[in-house]
Amino acid sequence: MITKFDSLFAGHVDMENVGYAGTAVNDRRFDNDHLMTAFDKGEAIAKVLDRCGFDTFWMAEHHFQPEGYECIPNLLLFNVHLAHVTKNIKFGCGFNIAPMWHPLRLAEDYATADILTGGRVVFGLGRGYHTREVETFGSPMTDQQANREMFEEAAEIIFKAFNEKSFSHHGKYYDLPPNVPYRGYDLKDLTLVPRPKNLPVECWQPIQGGTERALDFMAKHHIKGVIGGGVAEGGVMDKVMIDYQAALRRAGRETELGGDLSVGFHFYLADTQEEAIKAASGFYEENVKMFGPLRLHRGLSEQQMLDIADPKRAPNAGLPTLKDAVKQGAFLAGPPEQIIEQLKAVEQQYPGLERIGVSHPVGTPQKVVLEQLEWFSKEVMPAFKGRVEAAVPAD
Repeated sequence: MITKFDSLFAGHVDMENVGYAGTAVNDRRFDNDHLMTAFDKGEAIAKVLDRCGFDTFWMAEHHFQPEGYECIPNLLLFNVHLAHVTKNIKFGCGFNIAPMWHPLRLAEDYATADILTGGRVVFGLGRGYHTREVETFGSPMTDQQANREMFEEAAEIIFKAFNEKSFSHHGKYYDLPPNVPYRGYDLKDLTLVPRPKNLPVECWQPIQGGTERALDFMAKHHIKGVIGGGVAEGGVMDKVMIDYQAALRRAGRETELGGDLSVGFHFYLADTQEEAIKAASGFYEENVKMFGPLRLHRGLSEQQMLDIADPKRAPNAGLPTLKDAVKQGAFLAGPPEQIIEQLKAVEQQYPGLERIGVSHPVGTPQKVVLEQLEWFSKEVMPAFKGRVEAAVPAD
């Protein structure tokens, strides 16, 4: 039963000339003053979500993007700030990219945020997908096997640090603690100071390909999964839902289908579906332009990934359309009653699913995002009677 509604903000600034015929992704450049507006935009969204009874506000960690799509480099720092200008909403790390951190620095920073916000920050881990980011920080991305190994080892260390009063780890990428003398004794173990106040730490991870190895790793460490709705296509991935349930079963846990998962959708409300598609098509296309060449949009051919970078060729290259995405259930568009009907169908098919994410493609202006989230909260969310009502702070 759907009881919680979340929203995601990747950190995109307002931008003009969006869509396949608009400015090419690699040609976008914003000055520092405009890039900084991602923080004002995030704060404005957080305040609306808090007032409107959403459960968790997810944001993304990214680096080195003068193009303006993902401009928040430190989620935990930003989340501590946002917790002090809101009342109830939680803040999800969607996601801290483990190969770009030393795992113990990440564990320490999360523990600090957990304590300072009274448990309102939700932990999240990812492997990354931008070579410019991960490789610049000295970790593998083009070598996917090494990236996976490093991610898994870092996650193992983080969970040890969270859950054990003292720990050690000696692996391929990390040797903790190093074999050195310290103040009259030989160093054998470490203690995270401070550890999180709220244990066990709830952790989420994006599910993209959903390999058996990845899902079994998640199940082993009690990591919950996020499907779609951000850089990836939105909507339910039935095979992944089934495979994740099977991984939990192999780990000794039985859940209803959809349990320990969140499904994300992009959405746009309007009086009719046709109006919604017309209004949101440019934003949808901008999202595909940004993430398709990073192989995060299923079905693009090699030629299309070249064509999408050329505003003259892209409109006639047979690229994905919002109309098709709406038809496939990946994008929610139309009047509130139609979106309620679609989500009720998802709820019926996946009885264990409790959490839905609704958000907007990169490039959607702040004014539109705020108006749409408010409308969604008033006319869609109340239809889900099991929803946990959040206390609404006074104006």
